[in-house]
Amino acid sequence: MNIGVVGLGLMGGSLAKAVKRYGIAKKVLGYINSEKNKKDVLELKLVDEIVDLKTLKEESDIIILAIPVDAIIKMFPSFLDIDEKTTIIDMGSTKEYIVKNIPEQIRENFVPAHPMTGTEKSGPKAAIDDLYEGKTVVLCNLEKNGNMHVNKAFRIFQGIGMRIVVMDSDEHDIHACFMSHLPHVISFSLANTVMGHEDPKSIIALAAGGFKDMSRIAKSSPRMWTDIFKQNRKNLLTSIDLFEEHMKKVRKMVEEEKYEELEEWMAKANTLHEIL
Repeated sequence: MNIGVVGLGLMGGSLAKAVKRYGIAKKVLGYINSEKNKKDVLELKLVDEIVDLKTLKEESDIIILAIPVDAIIKMFPSFLDIDEKTTIIDMGSTKEYIVKNIPEQIRENFVPAHPMTGTEKSGPKAAIDDLYEGKTVVLCNLEKNGNMHVNKAFRIFQGIGMRIVVMDSDEHDIHACFMSHLPHVISFSLANTVMGHEDPKSIIALAAGGFKDMSRIAKSSPRMWTDIFKQNRKNLLTSIDLFEEHMKKVRKMVEEEKYEELEEWMAKANTLHEIL
C-alpha cells in the first residue's frame, strides 16, 4: 500500500517510520505546510517523498491525518473528492466532535482513531521508532465504515504492534478525558503554580523526581491541547469538578489534622498500582 501522512511531527513522523520499518507501506508520502519542518522531514528520511495534497490524495491507498483536532475538521472539505477506495484515518485525541462533523460523502472512507501514546515533544525531530509498539489504539463508530476501510485500519495498527479497542466516540472522550486530558490540565496547573512561586534557579537546583514526573507533560504543545480541551470541553469540566472535590477533601483533612484518615485516603490511591 501507498500511505500518505498529513502532519509529520511526533505522531505522524513516528507512524511513517513504523510502517516503513514493518514493511506495511510500499511507499510513504508526506504532506506538510511548514518549510522548516519539510527540511527536517527530508533530512530525517521520515517519508519517501513530500508532495502536494492533490498528489497525496491521488497516489495514497490510505491517508493518515496526524494533525491537531481542529485542523482535522478544517481539512474535511479537501477530501470530498476522494476515491471510494481510499481510506482516511485521523489520529485525533478527541473523537465525538470529529465523528459528528465527518461529511456524509466520505463517512464510509473515514476511520476515526486515537492511538493512546505520545510524549511531550513535538515536530519531526520528536519522531521515534517505538512510539506505537505495545500501545492501544481506539477505533470509533466503525459501524458506519465500509469493511475494506476497517480492514486496512486493522492491518496498519496491528502491523505496527498495537492493541485495538473499539468503542463509541462519546465513550472514548469520557475515558480519554480522565486518562489523558485531565492529567494534562493538572500538569499545566502545577507548572504554573511552581513558576509563580519559585524562582528559576531554585527550580533547577531543587526540582526532584516528583515534580519532574508530574510536570513533564506541561511541556506539550499549547496549541494542540487548547484544541483538545475545546473539543472535549464538557467532559473536561466534569473531570475538573471531581478533581477539585478531592483537593478540597485533602485540604480539609490536613486543616483538621485527621492524619489517619489522610493515610487511608492515600492508601486507597495506592491500589492503582494493582491495576497498572
